[in-house]
This record gives sequence, C-alpha cells and structure tokens, in this order.
Amino acid sequence: MSIVLGIDLGTTNSAMAYVVGGKPSIIENAEGARTTPSVFGYNVKDGSVTIGEIAKRNSVLNPENTFYEVKRFIGRSFEEKSIKDDVSVVPFKVVNVGGKVKVSTKDGKNYSPEEISAAILRKLKNDAEAKLGQTISEAVITVPAYFNDSQRQATKDAGEIAGLKVLRIVNEPTAAALAYGFEKGKDEKVLVYDLGGGTFDVTVLEISSETIEVLSTNGDTHLGGKDFDRVLIDYIQAQFTKETGLDLTKDNSAKQRIKEAAEKCKHDLSQKNEYEVNLPFIAQVDGQPQHLITTITRSKFEELSRPLVEKSIEPVRKALADSKLQKEQINEIIMVGGQTRMPLVQKLVEEFFGKKVNLTVNPDEVVAMGAAIQGAVLKGSVKDILLLDVTPLSLCIETAGSIATPMIERNTTIPATKKQVFSTNTDSQTMVEIHVVQGERPMAIDNRSLGKFELTGIAPAPKGIPQIEVTFDIDANGILKVTAEDKGTNRKADIVITGSSTLSEDEKVKAIEEAERQKDADLAKKAKADARNQADRQLSECASFLKESKDKLSEDQIKTLTECSEELEVILKKEDSEMEDLKAKTQELLDKMMEVGKTLYAQTAEAESATTEEPITSKMEDIKADMEENIQDAEVISKK
Repeated sequence: MSIVLGIDLGTTNSAMAYVVGGKPSIIENAEGARTTPSVFGYNVKDGSVTIGEIAKRNSVLNPENTFYEVKRFIGRSFEEKSIKDDVSVVPFKVVNVGGKVKVSTKDGKNYSPEEISAAILRKLKNDAEAKLGQTISEAVITVPAYFNDSQRQATKDAGEIAGLKVLRIVNEPTAAALAYGFEKGKDEKVLVYDLGGGTFDVTVLEISSETIEVLSTNGDTHLGGKDFDRVLIDYIQAQFTKETGLDLTKDNSAKQRIKEAAEKCKHDLSQKNEYEVNLPFIAQVDGQPQHLITTITRSKFEELSRPLVEKSIEPVRKALADSKLQKEQINEIIMVGGQTRMPLVQKLVEEFFGKKVNLTVNPDEVVAMGAAIQGAVLKGSVKDILLLDVTPLSLCIETAGSIATPMIERNTTIPATKKQVFSTNTDSQTMVEIHVVQGERPMAIDNRSLGKFELTGIAPAPKGIPQIEVTFDIDANGILKVTAEDKGTNRKADIVITGSSTLSEDEKVKAIEEAERQKDADLAKKAKADARNQADRQLSECASFLKESKDKLSEDQIKTLTECSEELEVILKKEDSEMEDLKAKTQELLDKMMEVGKTLYAQTAEAESATTEEPITSKMEDIKADMEENIQDAEVISKK
C-alpha cells in the first residue's frame, strides 16, 4: 500500500508526516529540519526558484522577490475588503489580475497563491520521496477550520498542481485532535485552541475509542502569529523614528531585517524576560550609518499583544455555545500552533477555563501527524506493509576509503541472505560503524544512506586481525536486517531497515542513469581510494615484517625498508597526492620487501638439509602471490 503524505500547509512553516508501523511520524526535509518555512524565492538574474530555509535566508537581500505568508491570499478575491490590510504589510508586490490576487516579481512575472503553495508542497513531496525512498502521489492536506469553500478548493488545486492526488482536505484542529486521541482508548471532550502563523481556529470535539466527532468550530482567519509580529515591528519602527526621525517603512530591505528581528524577539520572549534588538547599519544619514538598538521586555510585548490574545477568547465562547457544552465539561484544552508557546496566551486561556492547558503535543507537528493518520484511515489501514519480489538497487556496506562494497546486488530475488567477513582499519580498534547504503555508485557518499549502527566491544588487536562477519538479510516484505558479529568475542549488533527497496520505477531508472553519467568520475574516486587502502595495507605488512624478522635482517635491509616506508607515509598523508606516485611508491615497497624476503629465505635454505624438494624460487612466487592477493582482497571497515 502506497504512503499517503499528511501535510500541514502552514502560513509560516509547513510540516509533513506519514504512518509507519501503525504510528504517525514526522518526516524531516532535505535540510534535516522537521518543519519547512513556507517561503518562495525568485532569482531575477536566471529565473531560478528556491523554497524553504534557503529562500528565507535570502529574503533580506532579495525582499521584493521573496514571497511568504501567501496562505493569507489563497482562494481570495482582490475585491475583499480585508485584502488591502494583508497586502500593505508585505514587502513584495501584490497585484490584481482579473479580480484575482497574484504576487509579482521585480521583472514582472506573476504567480498565483496556488502556484506558490504548489511549489512549497512540491518541495515537501520531493523531500519526503528522497527521505523515504519511494514515489508519493497521494496526500491529505490540512486547512484552517474557518477556511471557506473557495480557500479549500484553492488548497486542493495547489496540491494537484504539485503532482499530488488530494484525498481529503481536513480541518487543522480536527487533525490535531485525531493525533492527540490516537490509540488513547478513552472518552473525552476536547477543545483544540489553534493559534498558528496566519489564522486562529477553535474546535470542540468528542473523542471516543472509535470515533472523533466535531461538535463545533469557530475562529478568525485574520488572527495569527503574523499579527503578533506586526505589533512588534510597528513598535520597533516607531522607536527608531522617535530617536532618529527616520522612516524605515519605505525601505524593503530594512523592513525585512526588522521583521526577522521581531520574529526572533517574539520567540525569545517566551523564555526570557527581555530581548535586545540590535540591527547595525540599518540606514544612512549624510553618509553616516545609523544603528537600530532597542530593548523590549516581556511585559512590554504582552502589553502590545494582549488585545490580540483577548480577541481569540470570543470565538472560544461561540464554539462552546454551539457545542452545547459548558467550559467546565471540557476535559482537555489542546494547544496547537507555534503562537501558543507564548506564556500570555497560555495564561489567558487557563484563566478563562479555570484549568491548566494541555501542552503534551508538539504544536508545530501535531497537525501533520493527524493528517497522516487520516490518510492511513482512508486507505483502509494505519499499517503500511510493502511487498517486494526483487531488490531494485544494490545494498552495500561502506568500507575503507568510503567505498560502497555490494552485499546484495540489484535484481537479486528476495528473500536473500549474504554474509561477508570484514576487519578493522586501525590497531587496537574496539568499535566499528556499519553504514548501509543503497545504489549503484562505487562511492558510498553518492548513494542513499539507509542507516548506521555501531558494533562495540571488539577485543583490541592489530588492524586486520579481528574477524567481523556482516550479514544482510532481506525478507519477502522488503524488510532488511543487517547484523554484525565479532567472531572473536561473539558480540553482535544489528539494525532493521524498512522500505530500503521501495523506489519507484522512475527513481530506479534515474539512479542507474546517474550512475552511468558519473561513471568516469566515480571510477577515478574509487581508484584513488583503492590506491590509498593498498598503500596503508602495505605499510602495515612492512611494519609487521620488520617487527617479526628484525633479528634476522641486516642493518642495511632494515634501513632500506624503513626509509621506503617513511617515504610512502609522507605521500599517503597528503590528501592531494598524485595516485600514480602513491601506486609507484607502494609497488616499490612491495618489491623491496620481496627482495629482502628472498634473501631471508635463501639464508634459511642454506641451513636446511639438501633434501628440500621445492625450489626457493617456487616458494617465493607463492609468497608474492599470497601477499598481492591479501592486498587486493582485504576489505576493512573504516573507524568513524
């Protein structure tokens, strides 16, 4: 069964989740974050687009082409009275195109709010696919409970533009309640207080072991975290004008810097009692730089924003009245949305209800998790088990030099098991890291990382001595289990990787095509890594040989091998050393060891009886073959 992506398409930040093993789980984006800024950046020079954190970071330098909080415009007409207020607070250009709201770049390219939202959704989709290793085509997307039909349809259209089949549009508070009540198995009457970046919703629900019933909902689509930012922005600008007489409201770059400072101030004042806004070189007067420095206390911020919090209480009263419940009958007040982290918000809600609010859910993630649960329900199950008949891409282990050593080749029929013995890379190494990757590229870094785990407790020994048996076991359900065992101590460690072979056909083709395109560069990387590994092993062999045979060698022989080893070490330590130099010096050390070894065996032969059946030269050829075979075949696991 395919994954249904649960998406909270937020005004300020968006989040995504899916159900795995019967449980909802947040999916990190490509940057490793659990939420993605709902920001779209356009580059006038080349027409390229950035989404998320990168676009947000560039907003100060590119304020007129960085679009954020477009959720406030989606599905709305330019003729709406309140649209002018929303248009006035953004640094980018908002235009009227046939009565519809569009945002416009500096070079005149127009984007509808649906297109901007689709770009954000597409990033979430692509990041989820990269993270989970499979194509995702279906989604449940949440909207504020107070969104009208036009806004809901516009949100659905954005999902379809992004390449997603939107199975359902779900109210954000309902999704939050679903995640909160999931598998709790008790009856409760719950009120969800959802104060997000752009909107406020309140929903009263009755939760039982089998159903979640919405009793009433209310809210304000023009009340959210952005309004709390606005009172801070206005205050900071007013303070600067009061001190300097300068008006920064016409300077888009300065406005963007103040906006970011206000957001940081708001966040920090949830934990601290005061915050210093320090924006150097915010403006110039007669060539002299002007700096904006002001301290804002929590009490001042609460004074500025109290009317906004109080404004949220009236929808709460209405929702309670519509539900036919008294506030005393509410068992839990679930706080959702980043703005609910503000102490004043929690305080006023608690004063209204006469009880503590519930802060057990993550206000930034619970809505996406509820959407994911709803998606699993719509597909008929909250469990998602994927059956595979072959493994589409090779399953590998990272070995010394970051080489991806295949364990189970692609297109191997499953279930399948493969074992191989590896060893350590340094003397006295007591731990190895097992890094499992999937793909056809020879270097591990160029393939998808499936997981890592450590095997500890290895008995200290010279490198190459410990015997570590690694087993790859993939069952008929595509569940991969990797086990590592130290044969000396019998210590074991393992990892279970689900979905390791769940790539779509397009992704498989692309991965193979990319491998072909990068073939020459990959082979060069692998060759260099092989040369370095061979040089390292040769140095180790020489060191062991000198230690074991020191009493049998002459001073000249010891000096010859030592000097050659030292020269090879110098080349090996240089990251930019030429591969040919490395290979040549490695071969030189091998040849010198062979010459010394030949002399040593010749001396031993003279002391033996004349009945020796096998010629010394034959023995030497066998020894040389063994040494070269060891150098070529030995694989070691890099110590991390």
